[in-house]
Amino acid sequence: MRTTAVVIGAGQSGLAASWWLSQRCIDHVVLERGEVANTWKRERWDSLRLLTPNWQSRLPGYSYQGNDPDGFRTMPETIAFIEGYAKAIAAPVQTRTAVVTVRRGSDGYEVETDRGLWQADTVIIATGAFNLPQIPAVAHAVPAGIATLAASAYRNPEQLDPGGVMVVGASATGAQLADEIRRSGRAVTLAVGEHVRVPRIYRGRDIQWWMDATGLLDEPYDAIDDIVRARNVASLQLAGYPDRRDVDLNALTAIGVKLVGRLAGINAEGKAQFSGSLRNVCALADLKMHRLLDAIDTWATERGLNTELAAPYRYEPTQIEAAPPLLLDLNRGSIKTIVWATGFRPDYSWLQIPVLDAKGNIRHDGGVVTESPGLYVMGLPFLRRRKSSLIDGAGDDARDITAHLAEYLGAKAPADRNVERSAAGA
Repeated sequence: MRTTAVVIGAGQSGLAASWWLSQRCIDHVVLERGEVANTWKRERWDSLRLLTPNWQSRLPGYSYQGNDPDGFRTMPETIAFIEGYAKAIAAPVQTRTAVVTVRRGSDGYEVETDRGLWQADTVIIATGAFNLPQIPAVAHAVPAGIATLAASAYRNPEQLDPGGVMVVGASATGAQLADEIRRSGRAVTLAVGEHVRVPRIYRGRDIQWWMDATGLLDEPYDAIDDIVRARNVASLQLAGYPDRRDVDLNALTAIGVKLVGRLAGINAEGKAQFSGSLRNVCALADLKMHRLLDAIDTWATERGLNTELAAPYRYEPTQIEAAPPLLLDLNRGSIKTIVWATGFRPDYSWLQIPVLDAKGNIRHDGGVVTESPGLYVMGLPFLRRRKSSLIDGAGDDARDITAHLAEYLGAKAPADRNVERSAAGA
């Protein structure tokens, strides 16, 4: 089978790419190993809501049309939104088609699937960055008798063994799981590493409204001094709860969550060892939050908005006990389950083209894989702009990527015709 472009993945990024390819009259197919919005369906916990308000779910030619623009979608609602988008744009999706191998061919690329081979001039990889749990090596030292699971396997507190729970990681996922599990009545210990503290609401507006209005979410990747660092920053400590409550560390300690430092190791005696830098890590998160709020206040003042907004204010520093524990004996029975909320990594095991770095990530320049012309990637953090990993960022990234793809095809076509003429002359 032959087509001009193959898009791998039918989430928001792959579908946005499909919309733009159609607008540019580029024939293509979208291959999906499961169903449309497959990751949203299979790898999220039951109570999860989007971190972004409903109005921020904007895709090319499609947006939220309900009566609760400031609410936060549940997972079933999010899945229905993405499925509705696929139908509305008549995306040429082939579901239940797993990609086995992508390799260079004699004329472009060969995409081998479990349902046949596709040949294409270009390929857009839109499988995202959250395919495999990133479990730390220390997991191998967890004593027998303690259940462990990745955040992607967690569904609700009822699936956990009775007893205390240690959540490792305090970004968006870890903070939300600690909150939910603690509210179920269990004792929860949260191992805190680097995190980004922000309020849900500031001066009467959602923090995402501020980041959108000020242009922060549209900040381009090539304007960042250290883009590698920016692409690896932890996710915001936010939750899309209907009551809009915060899930920062102060909110968690207020309901009884025990804070410890980053999990540094587990020794031969089964004692968990925690970093002593908890206070410094939290102080840095507080500092960065207040810098963000300072920037927001300056923006509002410059535009004369202060009279229609609540007055500026600042939040209490993160409260850390005087001497956070550095050791916890896991053999004593207080912890029965460990949940690894330590992030994810992409899975490119099927990509047979030498474009991966030492950590298994695709080397790219704003989604353009320069080492392999005609190959593109989407759906990664800060791919082309700060909002790239959000639903709201997929459309702009897809516009840019498909524009480059169209230029590539335009440049390739004359070269192909020259080759044909030379062959005919021979």
